[in-house]
Amino acid sequence: MINSFFYNDNKHTVTLARVATSSSSKLRTMPLEALTSTAPSFPSFRRQNPTTLSCHVSFDVSGLNTRRNRTTKVTAGSKVESSSFTLEKKRKVVEHVCLLKAKKFLSDEDEKDMLDYLYTSQYQMRGIVAVSLGRISNDNVENYTHAVFMRFQTKEDVTRFYENPFYLKVLKEHVMPYCHDLVNVDYESEVEDDMIPIFRKGEEFNYGVEFVHLFAFDDSALGAPVEDALASLEKLKKEFPSLIVQSTQGSNFNLSSKEYTHAVVTRFRSSEAFEIFVGSTEYRDVWRSKFELITQKTLPIHFSVDPVGKEVM
Repeated sequence: MINSFFYNDNKHTVTLARVATSSSSKLRTMPLEALTSTAPSFPSFRRQNPTTLSCHVSFDVSGLNTRRNRTTKVTAGSKVESSSFTLEKKRKVVEHVCLLKAKKFLSDEDEKDMLDYLYTSQYQMRGIVAVSLGRISNDNVENYTHAVFMRFQTKEDVTRFYENPFYLKVLKEHVMPYCHDLVNVDYESEVEDDMIPIFRKGEEFNYGVEFVHLFAFDDSALGAPVEDALASLEKLKKEFPSLIVQSTQGSNFNLSSKEYTHAVVTRFRSSEAFEIFVGSTEYRDVWRSKFELITQKTLPIHFSVDPVGKEVM
């Protein structure tokens, strides 16, 4: 049984519901070479019927921009084809990425148990704003099999998350029995100061592809070269609103996991949108000119995000 919580910050309260668990997607590959060559092909993703859950989450939304005017369509043609969120303000958020290496003979039942417990952790702990997770859809050099993305309000919330007894119990009883390794990356970023992009709710976030890209940059490049590379990537992504719902990026501040220095998380509208973007000449040009010479290693992974239920309680 899942216990809901209600956290009142004495300012404004947003009550959210309609969250669903989506356990897994089929495995497929996108090696590093794919970033600078042709676009990868995609399998048919397996989807399971989600379990609809409800919760109450509080967030300080003082001064929040709640106006939206967005119409989009996915095409392989021109870049900017639609209006975007009203960019009056930005709000800081903290992104948490956890990649898991599952044991070889993980059953479907054990996989579902693991992912369900990770997903529903948000109902037991305050500070978690959004969650997406799933089975990684591409082979990767590190052999990670599953990914978890969480959004928090503050760095302090992330610290409390790692120390929370409920989360530690989930790791001990429902994750590590099925996995033999994991890596965590945490970074601070900004999103549009609007309820939809902050909470990652609504129709645009119900489906698509989550693309997580971890980087280990050369020490000599940390600073202006890395900032220039990431700024170029961010600028490019803003030119493709018909393909991309949201993208965040930042420097890893997790002191216990410094294998990677930076991370970028991008939600694509569909597998086709993801394929179009990573296979585009513009993306390959940015990679070659800005990233290739300053990157020690890189880990690109992606997973499918299933549709969720439409009931809001």
